[in-house]
Amino acid sequence: MAESSGEGKRRVVVLGTGGTIAGRAASAADNIGYTAGQVDVADLLDGIDAPDGIALATEQVAQVDSKDMSFDIWRALALRCAHWLAEPDVAGIVITHGTDTLEETAFFLQSVLAPSKPVVLTCAMRPATALAPDGPQNVRDAIVVAATAGAQGVVAVCAGTVHSAFDVQKVHTYRLDAFGSGDAGPVAYVEEGAVRGLRNWPSSPPQIAHRMFRQMTRVTRWPWVEIVVSYAEARGTLIDALVRERQHGAAEPVQGLVLAATGNGTLHHALEAAALHAQAVGITVVRATRCAQGRILPTPDAALRDAGMLTPVKARIALMLELLLAQPVDD
Repeated sequence: MAESSGEGKRRVVVLGTGGTIAGRAASAADNIGYTAGQVDVADLLDGIDAPDGIALATEQVAQVDSKDMSFDIWRALALRCAHWLAEPDVAGIVITHGTDTLEETAFFLQSVLAPSKPVVLTCAMRPATALAPDGPQNVRDAIVVAATAGAQGVVAVCAGTVHSAFDVQKVHTYRLDAFGSGDAGPVAYVEEGAVRGLRNWPSSPPQIAHRMFRQMTRVTRWPWVEIVVSYAEARGTLIDALVRERQHGAAEPVQGLVLAATGNGTLHHALEAAALHAQAVGITVVRATRCAQGRILPTPDAALRDAGMLTPVKARIALMLELLLAQPVDD
């Protein structure tokens, strides 16, 4: 671990996981033909001054393109976050991350940590070698948020906007301001080194998070939860195949299904029939909406439960953790 000198100061710990922010391209003019996860997290802090009263420390947890994020990296990241959050002089944590799965990592960490201190994910849409990289400003803003008194929970900081782990979504493929919070809106803005709050910081029940965290450290197999999309002329073929595999004694059968439903949780009738059959044979099924904004409003006669405000990828994580809690472990 690299650490700046700062006796008597509070610390912000910056954990690196790779991503575009740590990417390199052969040409400074190339913002898309780069290789992610090439620059060490300590090098990402070159030229970035800490806020007054803050010392910076860095640790490389992983070095991957975030499209290849895994549960094992999530577990390692959660463990390192828990370690640093327990240090009394640590004000908060910053995680440098790729944009592709940032929203999933943020939701996972909020679910298993429910931190009373800020855990701030940040990223870049341009590699470190770009003519005008966006990573340095995003890192600086994230450090400011992590050092802010009263901040808590897992958030994402990109293009001066602070998004809650519950709401953040990547909404654009290319522009620097690539993230949104839907109709919930951002938590805060970072303006010239100061945080302007808009609404409450994310929080969740710590008792449930602690149970999930403990179970996460004890199991060796993560539950398999698949996402299936409903669309015009959708078929239940994929679900039927997963059911057959389960019934034929597969070593690692699917345990849960998230249905990326249309509108207010509606499903093509063929997909719904297959999903109801899957539920009947013991697969846990949850509906989430494909819509970028809004939530599923429950109906009293629904045969399949819904994920409320969660997007399909976040509903998958929530279901995975639910199933994880139900797994037996060897003490």
